[in-house]
Amino acid sequence: MNKPLAGALLALLLAGATAAPAAASTPQETVAQATAPTARTQAPAAQAAAAVDFAGTVALSNCSGSLVRAPGSLPSDPALVLSNGHCLETGFPAAGEVIKDQRSSRSFSLLNSAGTKVATLRASKIAYATMTDTDMSVYQVTKTYAQIQSQYGISPLTLNDAHPVQGTSIKVVSGYWKRIYSCDIDGFAYRLKEGSWTWKDSVRYTSPCNTIGGTSGSPVIDTATGKVVAVNNTGNESGESCTVNNPCEVDQNGTVTVRQGINYAQQTYTLVPCIGPGNVIDLNRAGCLLPKP
Repeated sequence: MNKPLAGALLALLLAGATAAPAAASTPQETVAQATAPTARTQAPAAQAAAAVDFAGTVALSNCSGSLVRAPGSLPSDPALVLSNGHCLETGFPAAGEVIKDQRSSRSFSLLNSAGTKVATLRASKIAYATMTDTDMSVYQVTKTYAQIQSQYGISPLTLNDAHPVQGTSIKVVSGYWKRIYSCDIDGFAYRLKEGSWTWKDSVRYTSPCNTIGGTSGSPVIDTATGKVVAVNNTGNESGESCTVNNPCEVDQNGTVTVRQGINYAQQTYTLVPCIGPGNVIDLNRAGCLLPKP
């Protein structure tokens, strides 16, 4: 994983860190230093780029995150903060574990466009978190979007409700480091395995997005639309296969590919159907395919 960090010194020592899914025996293995696109669709012709900065991102004690809304969220809804499952204050969820509506008072530093802290947001609960199929945490905070906008002048980022496409220009915006990485979506990993975790249909970056420890949970933003298409979570540090901090890709035939130095994110369009009225995470809503407890 792009390791969660306890502090800046530890982050510097762990620079280049990544995420963790489960190792599995596979019939064949290949090692790739360069990326080989595997996307199902190509990005459309270039559009005028949206302004992407730090506004709406947050810094956690050990990770990055963002203030997000679904396309149907209302200003009066309690606001949501998106990060990684492996960034939880309670530690990494086990493979197969799903956390739902667990009380939390975690704090988040809300940033403006320049990356300056303008407020501290406080969680009321972990609305949803898992490291199974995806690596995602969603916190509900004690203020509404309207209150945050009125008091601090910050609007949430909007979650895209469609599968991203290969070739899309993206930015990975880290509130922890106040750093923005720019690259493209290189393709998608059918399965991404690291340690005891497995993730589905993961976004693979082109090499310029060389994310490091502390960037875990950063929103991955489509530069054409300004919408969040994924949440940054991992990368292969040393070329090992399917071990912690060295995720491997596994295709439909069981072939394993290791891409040393390449980083990954988990798509977020899958979250949108699960967000109901009042920003309630409802895993029984039509179209919601996120893992259930």
